[in-house]
Amino acid sequence: MLEDKPQDALTVSQLNQRARQSLERGIGEVWVEGELSNVSRPASGHLYFTLKDDGAQVRCALFRQRARFVSAPMRDGDQVRLRGRVSLFEPRGDYQLLVDAVQATGLGELLAAFERLKTQLSAEGVFANARPLPLPPRRLLIVTSPSGAAVRDVLAVLNARWPLIEVSIIPVPVQGSEAAPALISALAMLNRQNRLDPLRDAVLITRGGGSLEDLWAFNNEHLTRAIFHSRLPVMSAVGHEVDVTLADFAADCRAPTPSAAAEQLVPDQQVLKRQLLDQQQRLQRAINARFERDSQRLDTLRARLRHPGERLAQQRQHIKTLHQRLERAMQQRLLQARERLELWRKRLAIEDLQRRHLNEHQHLERLKRRLQNAMDLQLERHQTRLSSLARELNAVSPLAVLGRGYAIAQDEHGQIVHSAADTSPGQTLKLRLGEGRLSVAVKRRFTQVK
Repeated sequence: MLEDKPQDALTVSQLNQRARQSLERGIGEVWVEGELSNVSRPASGHLYFTLKDDGAQVRCALFRQRARFVSAPMRDGDQVRLRGRVSLFEPRGDYQLLVDAVQATGLGELLAAFERLKTQLSAEGVFANARPLPLPPRRLLIVTSPSGAAVRDVLAVLNARWPLIEVSIIPVPVQGSEAAPALISALAMLNRQNRLDPLRDAVLITRGGGSLEDLWAFNNEHLTRAIFHSRLPVMSAVGHEVDVTLADFAADCRAPTPSAAAEQLVPDQQVLKRQLLDQQQRLQRAINARFERDSQRLDTLRARLRHPGERLAQQRQHIKTLHQRLERAMQQRLLQARERLELWRKRLAIEDLQRRHLNEHQHLERLKRRLQNAMDLQLERHQTRLSSLARELNAVSPLAVLGRGYAIAQDEHGQIVHSAADTSPGQTLKLRLGEGRLSVAVKRRFTQVK
């Protein structure tokens, strides 16, 4: 039997290099679908994770240059489709998939459903709303999450541009299965109240940006129809500029962002102040120009009246009197115009402040009564439900079983031990009793009870 010469033997590095080259040439680029686990994000910016299914798993690497283009959240348990090439990490000899594209499973189905519903509603005329919104509205009803960034952005812009506007926030969830029904209920409530109190002028439905799944509540068919049939004019401002929902199409007006919606709904008080000041200055210049023209005309007439005699003296005196009267009249008109301008400015500020204070006080009293009634009713229901659940829970509680002398055994990883075959001598187990816990060591194990 001949033995291989030493120079014919491969080093481990050469072996792994050949294995990597064979894998890369033999399989090439593939699409793989599975579940993410063990997602790791080190400081380098690369992503390392495992893709698995019910029968196998494979290590994966997504390098920083590609990771920045991935919009999927990449969390443990997410179902994804990966595109990459099969390779081998030579220093450890690990078989791996080098990923260059990631898709969240189900995204294509959502987009297809969106397009189908959009086409259907468009054919029915649901997207034909185009009523103008009042500028500015006397009262703005904001339907959104009270804890989101969107409502803070809207309120900041409104306060900076037009602090006189009255704002009511209608709290609703804006994500998840409960969002669409809550939005529909809120819109229906506002329309009912509008028949009794016509001070409500416009509705703003808004939330911040997110993925297609996050914004899916605003693609709900029933919500879209509710917006279309709303008697109150509705503005939609959902997500960022690139985000488009069916609620945007059904609304009377759409804004690309919550802040942009606030800018469209109210004027800029600084611009109006500048316009008012400009009008005041134009009026002052017109009065001065009129005064100068009349004065020049008087000077011309005075120069032409050069005839001697009593008539000339009388005319001069008359002209002087007219000049004085005109000057006083122009000064008086200027003073009155300034006084009227200041009076209207003060009256407008006082009336708006009083009306807003009265409306807010009345609205607050109504809300306080409704809130108190709702709280009392909800508290009573929850107390009754809690008592019932507590009785049911106590009836099936495993702690009641432990109280009869039984115990629950767990290994060092917290897994429940069901069989003696799952333990080994020397292993430490934790026992949970009816009262307290024990840490015990396995000395012997018996697979059958005698």
